[in-house]
Amino acid sequence: MGVEGGMKCVKFLLFLFNFIFWLCGLALTVIGIMVQIGIHKTLTIHDASASGGPIVIIGIGVVIFFVAFFGCCGAWKENYCMVTMFAILLFLIIVVEIAAVIVGYIYRDKLSNVVQDSLTEMISGYKNGTADFKKTLDKLQEDMKCCGGNSSSDWKNFGSDGNSVPDSCCVTPSANCGKGTMTVAAKVHQKGCHDALVAFLRKHLLWVIVAALIIAALQVLGIVFSCLLMRGIRSGYEVM
Repeated sequence: MGVEGGMKCVKFLLFLFNFIFWLCGLALTVIGIMVQIGIHKTLTIHDASASGGPIVIIGIGVVIFFVAFFGCCGAWKENYCMVTMFAILLFLIIVVEIAAVIVGYIYRDKLSNVVQDSLTEMISGYKNGTADFKKTLDKLQEDMKCCGGNSSSDWKNFGSDGNSVPDSCCVTPSANCGKGTMTVAAKVHQKGCHDALVAFLRKHLLWVIVAALIIAALQVLGIVFSCLLMRGIRSGYEVM
């Protein structure tokens, strides 16, 4: 009876774990989507590696969402094959998550160069860009309270006088406020957007890495519970 009671406990722990796991999959998917939207709303990035980490995280979250449901069914029905398959899938997910964390860490070091290249490209294409393109960069400068990539002087080719910046660079944005005021600190932000953007994106990437590591730790517990339940089912103990 002691073993049977222990197996009952494992069964319900595995079921509870899978419910939490299901919620984690949902959370991971949401975090991945938020990071992806944050990156591409903030910058026009053509470097595919910038999207690699968030897309992998979104994919893992979706897979976790369905695998957790599969695990719940296996635990509740005490089906040896389903529980075994769940443990195998969980192990494979952990491997992919570790790979995603490594990619995120490597990308973290590359972030500064990607941001610099993207800002340079956006600034050079601003004058001939579409209304939406200009709106994106204007919003970035207004929200971050910055101007240009490294400083307001990055806009030297913006106006014919070589001393004008977009109105979104102004401390208090208004029509034509950036005309002839590139180096006037009282009217135009002198700080570039590069450092603020790198800090913003690194913070989001850090949240993705932390979420992946926490969920991986929970998954290890899931594999342990699965193996215990598999052993109980295979030994022929009745688990109600």
